[in-house]
Amino acid sequence: MAVYTKHPVGALPAAPPRETTGHLMVRAYSVLSLFCIFGHTAVYNLVGPIGSGIVMIVLTAGALAIWIPAVVAQRPTRFPWRRLPWTALGYAALALVSTLWSRWPAATLLTWTLLAAVTVTALLVATMLTWQEIARALSTVLKLILGLSLAVELWVALLLRHPLLPNFVDLPEGKIDPHLYWVRGNLFDEGRIQGVVGNAHTLAMMCLFALIVFGVLYATQVRRKTMLIFWAALAVVLLVKAGSATVYLSVAVVVAVLAAALIARAVSPGRRSVLYLAFTVVAVGGVVTAVLLRDRLLSLLGKGSDLTGRIEIWQAVWERAITRPVFGNGFSSPWVPWDPAFDGWIMNHGLSVFHAHDMWLDVFLQLGVVGLALMAIAWLALTWRAWFFAVDRPRWDLDAQRPYSPLSLLPVLLAAVLLVEGLAESAPIMLWGWLLLVLLSFKMKAVPLIGVGVRERTPVISHGPQSRQVP
Repeated sequence: MAVYTKHPVGALPAAPPRETTGHLMVRAYSVLSLFCIFGHTAVYNLVGPIGSGIVMIVLTAGALAIWIPAVVAQRPTRFPWRRLPWTALGYAALALVSTLWSRWPAATLLTWTLLAAVTVTALLVATMLTWQEIARALSTVLKLILGLSLAVELWVALLLRHPLLPNFVDLPEGKIDPHLYWVRGNLFDEGRIQGVVGNAHTLAMMCLFALIVFGVLYATQVRRKTMLIFWAALAVVLLVKAGSATVYLSVAVVVAVLAAALIARAVSPGRRSVLYLAFTVVAVGGVVTAVLLRDRLLSLLGKGSDLTGRIEIWQAVWERAITRPVFGNGFSSPWVPWDPAFDGWIMNHGLSVFHAHDMWLDVFLQLGVVGLALMAIAWLALTWRAWFFAVDRPRWDLDAQRPYSPLSLLPVLLAAVLLVEGLAESAPIMLWGWLLLVLLSFKMKAVPLIGVGVRERTPVISHGPQSRQVP
């Protein structure tokens, strides 16, 4: 007969597990640091050069205070030192050593400090956050940039009713070059908008990054999909209003890379040789077609045959770079406009240009062929690893049928955008471009399988069901 007992076999009810307060604070600090890097121009326009420098110093000190104890806690011998992005770090070391022969040593030390600060933040995020947490942190940062961009554009267009200068300086009398404005107030007219970052091209890049991150998170079956759709729609609107030809080209490349990765996933590894040959033929055909029809394509994108003055800039940079072709003239990313070596050297709209508008030419100017080789190896390694990270099925045993994680597409899509960006801008070698290079390179080497391993612990608080993640 049944016996009644007050001691049931099942475990007593308990509160669900939650992430520690310390880790939540690390995630919040990572978001703050990432925002100050992705939106650095907003911080610069808000508090000026000295204020933005203080912000970066404080954030870097905090990042070191978090990262170093974390490395020590898991024992330095267990930290994946060999998996650090040593080529990129070697480039940073060469940049510092270039102070010995630099033509602009003060600018070298100043901008290298900024490079070091960004590198520390990248290492912190890659070490402390999982792949899913990194995607969510990027999502939060980009939402902040999009939301603040819309808010400041609405404020200037509807309430202020005149353009806004950096640091909220009052408008002087007389005509001002529009490129000096932080926000021009073109939200409701045919002009381009700058958003909180103060630059139309940068705003368009942030919108494209947002669309990539939001799309990946949407594919991971996150909750609150409706809000993701809203933010993606806002990103599209702001991207169109920003009107950057380079970003439009990047959109086409991202779509092509995404299609190629999905096709490669559907083909067994043994049959990909033919597929890669077909990709090569298509890519070469696209480049040849673009060269033959360049004038028509440039006119469609609103660009002249001089690529908005870039050819003159490239010629001037080449003439200076070729004088020291081996180790370059000295590191400075960006060029410090008040340094005598750059002040008035190349002018655009009455302003001193602060980068070469081509990352490869910029590296050649600063660190010569040696720096160019290091940068090329770093980007080649990132692209190679990101491609196979995206197309190879997650596997660590005999089970060859595990599902792909949508998060594995994030590095290759971001790398594609940055490589296209590097053809017309120098952003991939500084600030958010450099951060993504170091962050993605280190994370893919240290955690090659999403959701697997001690360092890729499954977050307790998650935007998506754990069943969809790689076991």
